[in-house]
Amino acid sequence: MAERVLTRREPRAPVSAKPLILAHRAGNTLGSLRDAEDIGVDAVEADVRFFRGRLELRHLKTVGPVPVYWDRWELRRPGTPFPTLDALLAAARPSTELLLDLKGFDPRLSRKVIEAIDASGRRQGIAVCSRHWRHLMAFRMRPHVRVVHSVGSPGELRSLWRRSGSVQLDGISIDQRLLTRPVTAELCRRAPLVMAWSVNAARSATRLVEWGVNGLISDEPEMLRGLLHA
Repeated sequence: MAERVLTRREPRAPVSAKPLILAHRAGNTLGSLRDAEDIGVDAVEADVRFFRGRLELRHLKTVGPVPVYWDRWELRRPGTPFPTLDALLAAARPSTELLLDLKGFDPRLSRKVIEAIDASGRRQGIAVCSRHWRHLMAFRMRPHVRVVHSVGSPGELRSLWRRSGSVQLDGISIDQRLLTRPVTAELCRRAPLVMAWSVNAARSATRLVEWGVNGLISDEPEMLRGLLHA
């Protein structure tokens, strides 16, 4: 079996000889999951929210407890069905690696995700990330789960500099717009896995890999795979 690239490993251990290609939000529906698996991506990303007792797979937010789902360019009516994390864990092929992006502020989210992973029987090939870093604390004692700190704003990047110090992190996921060559070099010093999102252009991908980024989260994974894994 191929090496599990997202499984937690010793600090500073290399992740992969080639940049990882991750399918952005492809785990949010079972159809896009299967499409990403058929392409042969390195990992599939899914957004996980805990809402009304369910671990739902969606990037869309709600209006507090009201089930009106929205994002900047999208609005869905109440009662819209969404797949669950349990369904994703059951449907994903055993070789499929998953990056679970924990969304929202519910303090029960981490515990519920851990319970779902344990119930699925999966022991490898899972990473969790979040911009709400407190969600990640519960996974520090999970030896087979890579914990990825997500950074989406200049303020969050400053917080990462202050909080991480000389501590080696499992991984960092960052909005590509925050990256420069010096920033990337410092992130690579602090974590063996540095992923950028959302990378959908060949020129951006080539530049980021040249700087040292070794994971690309993309809405165009097939294009990047052809470019970088040829």
